Amino acid sequence: MAIFIIVPMFLVIFFAFTDKSGSFSLENIMQVGQYSNVFLRSIWLGAIATFVCLLIGYPLAYIIAHCKARRQNVMIMLVMLPMWMNFLLRTYAWMTLLEDNGLINNFLAAIGLGRLPLINTPGAVVLGMVYNYVPYMILPIYSVLTKIDNSVIEAAQDLGADGKRVFLKVVFPISMPGVISGITMVFVPAVSTFIISKMLGGGANLLIGDLIDMQFLGSAYNPNLGSAISLVLMVLILICMGIMNQFDDGEKATGGIMI
Repeated sequence: MAIFIIVPMFLVIFFAFTDKSGSFSLENIMQVGQYSNVFLRSIWLGAIATFVCLLIGYPLAYIIAHCKARRQNVMIMLVMLPMWMNFLLRTYAWMTLLEDNGLINNFLAAIGLGRLPLINTPGAVVLGMVYNYVPYMILPIYSVLTKIDNSVIEAAQDLGADGKRVFLKVVFPISMPGVISGITMVFVPAVSTFIISKMLGGGANLLIGDLIDMQFLGSAYNPNLGSAISLVLMVLILICMGIMNQFDDGEKATGGIMI
């Protein structure tokens, strides 16, 4: 932990509060404010991607959790299968599909619907985020749903609850720890990504990860400003995680639920 967490954190903080000569300075932190639109765009697109992942991931996790054990293993393997391929190659694949002369637009042109501007759009960035991060939403929710005792559901049904009420009052509250974990595991990498926005969003959809990448590896080399931006992003993510943790009540996973 000291090597891989504390030392890098110390270096980020040190560079964020110093200038190029190594003297203490708040100028880097003050300059972060001029990139507020990039922060807002990153949080907005990351939140949309997280919401879409939840809409897709929860029903799929619910279906998998209620399959037979042998089928569950097969379906989980299919969910994880794309993750066995390199992240960069998966994103390149979507570029091939979405570009102006890609497979999707060629198909639309062939059936007479015309070509659509799919690549280099915010929608393409969100699509890339969802595709790459939806397994991180499915797996924690699935792991919680599989642990729900059937006797709890049967007890709710014996008390007169229909299917909808059982789900809203019993299943969903018990699965909240998995939902919170999934939201965290998707939102954090989505809001700080840079390769997806660079490849699928083009220069018009600059995200905070791209901005940090430019400060360290681009022509505008400025590690002090890059560290300040990273530090502010880290604080924002911690605040978001703290807010989400307020909705996670561990007692619901083991205690009784009022129907």
